[in-house]
Amino acid sequence: MADSTVTLAAVSGAHGVTGEVRLKLFAENVDSLKRYKSFNDGALTVKSLRPTKDGAIARFAEINDRNAAEKLRSTLLTVPRDALPKLGEGEYYYSDLLGLPCVSTDGTDLGSCIAVENFGASDVLEIQMPSADGKPGKKFMVPMTADAVPEWGAQAGGRIVIDADFVI
Repeated sequence: MADSTVTLAAVSGAHGVTGEVRLKLFAENVDSLKRYKSFNDGALTVKSLRPTKDGAIARFAEINDRNAAEKLRSTLLTVPRDALPKLGEGEYYYSDLLGLPCVSTDGTDLGSCIAVENFGASDVLEIQMPSADGKPGKKFMVPMTADAVPEWGAQAGGRIVIDADFVI
C-alpha cells in the first residue's frame, strides 16, 4: 500500500499494423480504464479503448506503428493511487492484498499473499507458506469470501486472516 501507483493493465502485445496494443486487464473491466486519459505519469495518452473477449485493445497517441507497439509488450499501465475511486465496505484493490502476511484464525503463520486471481466465480488468493529447510514453502489457494477470509488489511492489523478450515 506504500506504492503511490496502481497497475490497471499490462500490454500483452501488438494488434495489427497501426500501433494498437492488446491489454491484459487487472481492473474490473474496460470501463474502469476509460476514466483515465493517460497512464504512466502521462507517458501514454489514450486515443481509443475497446473491449475484447480476453481484455482490451488500446491505441495511444505516442504509438504509431507495429514496431513501436511491440516495444510496449509487458509494459504495465499505472495511475496514481489517489486517482482511484474510494472503496466501499468490503471492497479492496488487488495491490492492497499482495505481499500481506497471512495467519489462520488459530494463529498459525501461513506466509504471504503472492497473487490474486479471478477465474470467473470470485477472487481467489494464492498463499505461499513459509520456507522450510531452505526450500520454498508450498502454495495453496483460498476463495476471497467472508467465510474463508473474515478479515484483511487495516481491519486485521495489516494482514490477511484465513479461517483455519480453509487451510490445506
